Amino acid sequence: MRGQAITLDGVEVTYPNGFTAVHQTDLKVEAGEFFSILGPSGCGKTTILRAVSGFVEPSRGRILIGDEDQAHKGPNIRPTALIFQNLALFPLMSVWENVAFGLEARGVSKRKRKARAEELLDLVALGDQADKKPTELSGGQRQRVAIARALAVDPAVLLLDEPLSALDLKLRQHMRAELRSIQRKTGVTFIYITHDQGEALTMSDRIAVMNEGRIEQVGTGDEVYSAPKTAFAASFVGEANAFAGRVTAVENDMACIETPEGKFLGRNSASMKVGDAAVLFVRPEAVGFGTAFGNRLSARLVRRDLEGSFVNLLMRSDAGAEVAVQMPNVGTTPGVEDDARPIGFACGSAIILPEGPLARTGREVAAE
Repeated sequence: MRGQAITLDGVEVTYPNGFTAVHQTDLKVEAGEFFSILGPSGCGKTTILRAVSGFVEPSRGRILIGDEDQAHKGPNIRPTALIFQNLALFPLMSVWENVAFGLEARGVSKRKRKARAEELLDLVALGDQADKKPTELSGGQRQRVAIARALAVDPAVLLLDEPLSALDLKLRQHMRAELRSIQRKTGVTFIYITHDQGEALTMSDRIAVMNEGRIEQVGTGDEVYSAPKTAFAASFVGEANAFAGRVTAVENDMACIETPEGKFLGRNSASMKVGDAAVLFVRPEAVGFGTAFGNRLSARLVRRDLEGSFVNLLMRSDAGAEVAVQMPNVGTTPGVEDDARPIGFACGSAIILPEGPLARTGREVAAE
């Protein structure tokens, strides 16, 4: 079975205690798309996944897979397969038996299900591991067994709930490429749940950014990173410096915002008006040293963090704001604390959005 489209038509999930995990949501995932739902813990992304798979019934609205309404269809009836965080492989079964388990439950003969398991193990590059037990495999290999098992039942939609969260960084990076390759080979529609922006940006055709039960933006990785629609999306997807203030002037597609750090000019993609409360966002990699910028301020070095090929600098402006700067590690970055430098950023690199809730930054979490 090839991938099918998924449509959420006014879907809402409210639990008996009155808590609304997912507010009224309209969403279309295209057939054969690698679609990620990105958001912090508790934002409702897993609830959407469970609703699509049939483990949760929406309080209102419809879920369609292809053209068929999935109302009152259980998980065993829907053309979906779900991969959980803990994988749930059977330790006493061989790898091929794990892959073929769903086919056995459907009454497929041993010969046919073993042939199908071997075919899928070849697809995930584990053809020589068929007779091993899961405990004899590495973490990444077990992930691929779980994917092969899910694909064995020929789903139209594969649902993945943070399947890489337990892996170390190098293995996660490797598995991102593996998952994307498998999705392209099979044509199955993938819906991938994650709180990791790197995973979503690397693998996805499109991303939905979610917060507090609502989808804030849907777009390609480039769109949500370079052209965020809300303050939360701008602050959650990647790192961003935020300067809050009020719009003082608007001209064409640009706006001027007055902040405690000074007046700055940025893109006015949200059609802000004079007097509106707003936040200007600029990425750390767009901030540089010197005076040859449309937007300028003075700041002192607080901390220098080396991360191999690039350097993260934490600066503090004269007005007290923290400003993150990311630069290539080419041996020219300042390394003396309290070193005062002029910094700035191009007007076109900044975006001005309506005031709204911001995501918590890594610096805030580290300070707790």
